Parts: sequence; structure tokens; C-alpha cells
Amino acid sequence: QVQLVESGGGLVQAGGSLRLSCQASGTIYRIYDMGWYRQAPGEQRELVATITFGGSTNYTDSAKGRFAISRDNAQNTIYLQMNSLKPEDTAVYYCNADILSHTPWIQRLYWGQGTQVTVSS
Repeated sequence: QVQLVESGGGLVQAGGSLRLSCQASGTIYRIYDMGWYRQAPGEQRELVATITFGGSTNYTDSAKGRFAISRDNAQNTIYLQMNSLKPEDTAVYYCNADILSHTPWIQRLYWGQGTQVTVSS
């Protein structure tokens, strides 16, 4: 059994900052790529940023220069530091992770439950 739990969402004024966290737990053998996605009301879920086990990162254009993804492999945790937030960043933010779990041995993508980020103008 593997779980991803996000935290750190909330309400912030435009120009402000938030830091999201996502911790994986359970029967984890290894975590490969991890990432953050978001879904605004009436929109499809979209990529925000990804990070490999070795720390290589990738960002969507709207996140470049404002958001920073990082991970702590010892804690099975990823973070998303979001600065200069805009009202259009308002969405539910989800983390995901490509995890090889044991008991039984299965590798697949897991998703967290999401955390709401609301940016007021």
C-alpha cells in the first residue's frame, strides 16, 4: 500500500508565496520521477513541474522563473516553492510519483488527493 499526501495549500494574495509538500509512504522500494500537476475549475489537469531521482527538473512555461521543485529522497518528499503567485495559478495541485513498491512488487504511478491553492487579486 502506497500513499501520497500533499500539504501546504491555502489562500494567498497575488504576488505572495506558498510552499507545497508531498510525502510518499508505504511499501516503497524506490521512487523514480515525481511531479506536480494542477487542475483549475472546468479545465484539464496540467503539468506544473517534474523532478527525477537524480534531481533533474522540468517546468511548464507558466512556472519557469516563479516555481521551484525539489525533493528529499531520504524523506520520500517533494516540494513546490511557488513565488510571485497570480490569480491564474488558482487550482487544486496534485503530486504524483512513479513508484516501485514491494509486497507485492508493482511499479506504477500514484497520485495524491490534491491541495487547494487560491490566489486572490
